[in-house]
Amino acid sequence: MQFATFLNPDGGEIAAMVDPVRGRLWPLSEALPGFAGGLLELVQAWSELAPRLAPKGPGIPLAELRLGPPLRPRRNLFCVGKNYRAHAAEFAASGFDQSAGAAEAVPNVPVVFTKTPETLIGHAAAIPRHQGVTGQMDYEAELAVVIGRGGRGIAREHAMEHVWGYTIANDVTARDLQKRHAQWFLGKSLDGFCPLGPWLTTADAFTPQDAAMRCWVNDELRQDANVNQMIFDIPGLIETISRGIALQPGDIILTGTPAGVGIGMSPPRFLGQGDHIRIEIEGLGVLSNRVEGGSSGPSSSVTGVRDV
Repeated sequence: MQFATFLNPDGGEIAAMVDPVRGRLWPLSEALPGFAGGLLELVQAWSELAPRLAPKGPGIPLAELRLGPPLRPRRNLFCVGKNYRAHAAEFAASGFDQSAGAAEAVPNVPVVFTKTPETLIGHAAAIPRHQGVTGQMDYEAELAVVIGRGGRGIAREHAMEHVWGYTIANDVTARDLQKRHAQWFLGKSLDGFCPLGPWLTTADAFTPQDAAMRCWVNDELRQDANVNQMIFDIPGLIETISRGIALQPGDIILTGTPAGVGIGMSPPRFLGQGDHIRIEIEGLGVLSNRVEGGSSGPSSSVTGVRDV
């Protein structure tokens, strides 16, 4: 199943079931009578609510709607750095990694940091330019994992039992802030620096062990990898994070980006006003956003996601 949050023209956000193939969605208030929550509440009560889901009628065309971030967690997103070998190497070679020496280019244990919930924006939303704050904006295509069942001290052999679903993320980064401050929080957490979506896909409808991931900037293919190339896999990440931190339903884990980011090029190629970033993960759809200040064309529409 797929679920999205769309923006009500009168204000607010409405959670819905989605059929990407048919290009239609159904508000949960209609598909789940008596339910008045959002997708976070759906995830938290999934085992109770899932059997009652029953979309009725023809639904609403996706092409008529704007999507928000599909999920708004109650706390920071968990993020993993340098989780693909080629990206770890390109980042080390860039001179921008102030968090480790050259000998630590490829980490021996997961590098975990956070982004605030205020970084989240939806598909087709403009990424804030933050002029005067950063002059070196970069993109990072990532698979995002949504936790469904919480817990502390989760063993890797049971970790996938705690996964509710998946979506696509763009871990937008201010490289100058990341370098200047050594720790990554400020460079990663500027408002609007995490496009997420276009929707959530439940764990039974996606196989993360073998899914192609690609990212285009202005129609130029920059990142082309498979999520099976992670250094630390999803069960290992869940085991590591949960050792002393109790994971909660609705928590989001960004699993890292492959090679091909702007800082890895020679010379570096940072994002500018109006640049278009399009990320596709096989089985999850397409997340498309432009940097603030440019015109949005058809490729930023929900229709563009549906047709891919």
